[in-house]
Amino acid sequence: MKEFVQVGVIGLGKFGFEFGSIISGFGVNVLGIDSSPELVKRAKNVFTQVMEADATSKEALIQMGVGQLSHVLVSVGDSLAASAMISLYLKELGVPVVWAKAINNDHATLLKKIGVNEVIIPEHMAARQMAAKITIPGFLDFFPFSKDVVLKEIIINKWTGQSLKDLNLTNRYSIQVIAAKHKGDLEYSILPKADKPLRLGDTLVIIGEIGRLEDIDP
Repeated sequence: MKEFVQVGVIGLGKFGFEFGSIISGFGVNVLGIDSSPELVKRAKNVFTQVMEADATSKEALIQMGVGQLSHVLVSVGDSLAASAMISLYLKELGVPVVWAKAINNDHATLLKKIGVNEVIIPEHMAARQMAAKITIPGFLDFFPFSKDVVLKEIIINKWTGQSLKDLNLTNRYSIQVIAAKHKGDLEYSILPKADKPLRLGDTLVIIGEIGRLEDIDP
């Protein structure tokens, strides 16, 4: 296997193919693996490298050098047994980070007991995103390190004329400002200067716990 391949995707159905396509678009070298000739053919022009193989065979994983990868996503459809077996083999082969798609909570529990680093239930993720967009004004996304930490936008009103240093948001609300833009601007400035006064209508992108963000009235 080529040494530059760093991320693996096992299972090139809808979720696996979409994940691999997106991460490939960021310039990451991706190895795709599936037993379906049709799915392998579809991914050949998108992924760095694609192999047709049965990933439930530990010997096949060894021969493909999967143990050398830094991250692997297991997305093998609705087969709980295959998903668990592949995930177990990946951990035994020393893959540092293993992600796996689960079909339900019981499946997720099993994968976590095997040692999977991150378990994804796509339907749950989509439902949480939709619910948060309705209930949390300015919501952008959940932060991957915690289900209670979110990324959201706030529009400056009462804080006009004050600087981030004056507001002391980290100590007062345990939040971090990661980007800002003036009203009418198209692009954000990353990590804005703390001593610069905020303007009416400025937009800040902040990260913090859901409960603490409710206390903010900018």
